[in-house]
Amino acid sequence: MIDRTIFENTETAFVLKSDSELDRAFFLFKMISSQPLVKIGTLATQFAFKANLPVEGLIRATVFDHFCGGVNEEDCLTVIDNLYTKGVSSVLDYSVEGKETEAQFDNAVEKILKIINFCDEREAMPIVVFKPTGFGRFHLYHKKTEGKEFTEAEQEEWDRVVDRYDKVCKLAKEKDVEVLIDGEESWMQDAADDLVEEMMRRYNKDVTIVYNTLQTYRWDRLDYLKQLHERAKKEGFKIGMKIVRGAYMEKERNRAIEKGYDSPICESKKATDDNFNASLTYILDNLGDLSIFIGTHNEASCYLAMEIMEKYNISKEDNNVWFGQLYGMSDHISFNLAAQGYNVAKYIPFGPVKDVMPYLIRRAEENTSVAGQTNRELSLLKEEKKRRKL
Repeated sequence: MIDRTIFENTETAFVLKSDSELDRAFFLFKMISSQPLVKIGTLATQFAFKANLPVEGLIRATVFDHFCGGVNEEDCLTVIDNLYTKGVSSVLDYSVEGKETEAQFDNAVEKILKIINFCDEREAMPIVVFKPTGFGRFHLYHKKTEGKEFTEAEQEEWDRVVDRYDKVCKLAKEKDVEVLIDGEESWMQDAADDLVEEMMRRYNKDVTIVYNTLQTYRWDRLDYLKQLHERAKKEGFKIGMKIVRGAYMEKERNRAIEKGYDSPICESKKATDDNFNASLTYILDNLGDLSIFIGTHNEASCYLAMEIMEKYNISKEDNNVWFGQLYGMSDHISFNLAAQGYNVAKYIPFGPVKDVMPYLIRRAEENTSVAGQTNRELSLLKEEKKRRKL
């Protein structure tokens, strides 16, 4: 039987946090719990950067250092090594968004290739990640998803996107490093899905190297997964899938209203939870054909995964099953799962402070919109502060 109280252990959860880091975390989540404060803070930060005000030091000492590993790979080493002392691996996430030029895309590829080589030297880093729009313009993915014909110049540009994916996946295969490719907005995702599937055909023949992302707040994703599974069985390749609930809910709903089509988003939080758990169950039921990276801060979904693993006698150390949480969040899940012997990785964002701000702002906004998430963090931090005083 699975012990359904393991996530209550705050001593294990916050073992790496000093008293001052515990206080900082409590302060940050207290701020994030207030939607008006998040909105004001977001606007003020954006204004400060545009006006070139000297706020970088303040941001670095507070929200950046809590949610990010550093400004470059080397900067993250202390965090990576500390996490691994407690059995938690790291996924370095170059969290620079909104780039548009070929030079910037080529730079992103070089960054990921460097991280793969970095991973090859460190047992604590078995996985890398990138965003589709880190390697090519959003407009291209959107146009291809809509089935519109490319111009000759656009086709050449798309060929370079394909080449960037291939270069990364090929090196990852050589170095035995897994590649997670993030999901993005629904109106560009089909093109990304097709490209990732092609990489799976090339590089997931014997073991799973390439992982797509299933955003389960979309009601159509489980059907997509089942259809992909059928193709994989016929064509002889393995599927890697990171499953998450999703990160673009408001944007998706607003666009559906604006353009007059049915929203791709599940009608309720419960429907999203059910879809996530059904996708999780389907993959674990078919482990071998599929591998899974369970990206969640939801305790009930983690317990479900643990129970299914126990039911099928799936080893906690089976490399086909990973649990993942974001750095700076849900330490009670990550560290307690690792202490039980499961494969656990933290997503560690890094990059120049100014460039990582869109990521940090999205994190803050997501926390205010997820009912109970921030309150849960606060209650556990409060519990650990009390335990230390005693």
